[in-house]
Amino acid sequence: MPLVFGGLRIALPKTFAKSEKRRIKAESGCRFFWVLFFGQAKNSTSAVGPRPDFRQAAIAKPNPNNLTPNIPKPMTSITLPIFGQGSQPAEEDGAELEYLTMPEEMATYRMPQISLDLNAADLAAAKAVALQLEKDLAAYPDASSPIDLSSLDTNNRKFIDELLGEGEVGAICGDGLQIQESVLAGVWRSQRLDEEKQIIQDKLEVGIIPQAISASAFEDAKPAIVADMSALPAGVMNAPPLIAELNAKIASHNSGDEAHVINLSLLPQTEQDLAFLEQSLGRGGVTILSRGYGNCRITATGTRNVWWVQYFNSQDTLILNTLEVSDVPGVACASAEDIADSLERLQEILKVYL
Repeated sequence: MPLVFGGLRIALPKTFAKSEKRRIKAESGCRFFWVLFFGQAKNSTSAVGPRPDFRQAAIAKPNPNNLTPNIPKPMTSITLPIFGQGSQPAEEDGAELEYLTMPEEMATYRMPQISLDLNAADLAAAKAVALQLEKDLAAYPDASSPIDLSSLDTNNRKFIDELLGEGEVGAICGDGLQIQESVLAGVWRSQRLDEEKQIIQDKLEVGIIPQAISASAFEDAKPAIVADMSALPAGVMNAPPLIAELNAKIASHNSGDEAHVINLSLLPQTEQDLAFLEQSLGRGGVTILSRGYGNCRITATGTRNVWWVQYFNSQDTLILNTLEVSDVPGVACASAEDIADSLERLQEILKVYL
């Protein structure tokens, strides 16, 4: 077998993927194919009949009276984009391709930059909170009690603030409760403010979603959608069948069931339809914002287990509008895998600062 030389003058086989017998067989097959192809091309006839002028044109003699050499003209090319604007030929009526811009930014994890020394004597309380949080993450999915942060002093609170940071998901509940996911997915910080915007409650918990959201989202919600179908406002066309579908799903929904999603963006809804749906569903006490990829705004309606979920691009243009029957929309929830990753990340942080 012929040899070639690779790096450091090491002899290598000339063919890597085929044996010698397979290579010879492949080469003979290729020659046979070209002979057959050439024979068929010689015997083929044009679909429009014989072309005696073709050979004459091909072997036309140069004109001796023309002293200008036959110099081929240079070829020119134009560059067209593969997709997007400019990739299609122009329309006769002057219409141009228009499409919604997708989100351009995505939130990713970055290790917190902590300016304080956790081994300092005055940060013993913050150190205890970090170690307890590590235990709670390791114990998941077993339930754990929330960690109370309200007694921390200024320095200890500053360390916890830097450690947790702000993650993708935040929520506001109607009773003054503000919830923010930390950079450690599945670790949630809940703060309750008084009328003067002072913190009167500060807790930390581990889970796929804070218990306060599940408890308060539909606390005073209606069990079903009640709407007068006999006197519909002008312009309402397709909302009534959607209300019937939602009522059927609400009645059959049990905790833990798979979410039922109605994509309003793909349905022929008028502005009056959407206004009638919003009025019939009512408004609940919880609003959630997820900022992982673009913005997703989730609003609890005034009807049990019905959420209004809307996705916006970087220009704050609505690109997807849905209604969802579920306990809590999955886009707002952490997963068991997220919590396991958060445990590893917290351990890495503690190795650096402990």
